[in-house]
Amino acid sequence: MKRFLLSLLMLAFAVVAAQAQDLLTKQNGEELQVKVLEITPTEVRYKRTDNPDGPLISVRRTDVFMIRYASGTKEVFGPNQNAPQAAAVPSPPPGPIVPGDEESAYDEVHLNGPRVGFTVLSSGVLNKARRNDGLHDLNPFITQFGWQFETRIFRLPNGTAGLLEVVPLIGGLEQGKFIPSLNALIGIRGPKGLEFGVGPNLTPISAGVALAVGTSFRSNGINFPVNFAVVPGNGGARFSLLIGFNSRRR
Repeated sequence: MKRFLLSLLMLAFAVVAAQAQDLLTKQNGEELQVKVLEITPTEVRYKRTDNPDGPLISVRRTDVFMIRYASGTKEVFGPNQNAPQAAAVPSPPPGPIVPGDEESAYDEVHLNGPRVGFTVLSSGVLNKARRNDGLHDLNPFITQFGWQFETRIFRLPNGTAGLLEVVPLIGGLEQGKFIPSLNALIGIRGPKGLEFGVGPNLTPISAGVALAVGTSFRSNGINFPVNFAVVPGNGGARFSLLIGFNSRRR
């Protein structure tokens, strides 16, 4: 079962890698997964990655803030490029930067949505649950239903973002059981969408530290996250795979 889960995760990453795409960020903060085909002095022309055979779309260059290409390079267009340039402001005298004086990278965005998946218990965890927690007929395969509350706390110019995720789940309903769990993860999402997180995991069976990795597919403004998590300890480990959907909300 471990090999199956690892193979499934590697397959998900392979699909993401195979779908190389550019990220176009507009001045209003909207992000689009596209394939940029041409940039003129007045327009940026692209096709949507979810409809590569569709029409060529043009957007005014002044409405584009940045393009991050599939290769990892980026091109920043800045604010109104046709506006007259303001006179340069003299830089402050050199000296130490006191915490709080630097430019803030705070950029709070909420990405909340439902989650569904499953958890597989190793033999050590399963035996402990049957022996000490009264779950005598518990099966190692447990379905999970819940909701993920995700907050993007900051975003750096290179696209790296800091995340806080809280995921309450209910498991075991297919076996007539009610096994709640709570996960609180602190994570980092890279410029290409790959994310890593770590944080406490609490259930009536045990408490531990969850290690998670994931990515997201995007279509028509909707994100479809895929996350794989491992909670080691208690003589074994728990392996979980969750999928869901969400959309951006400030």
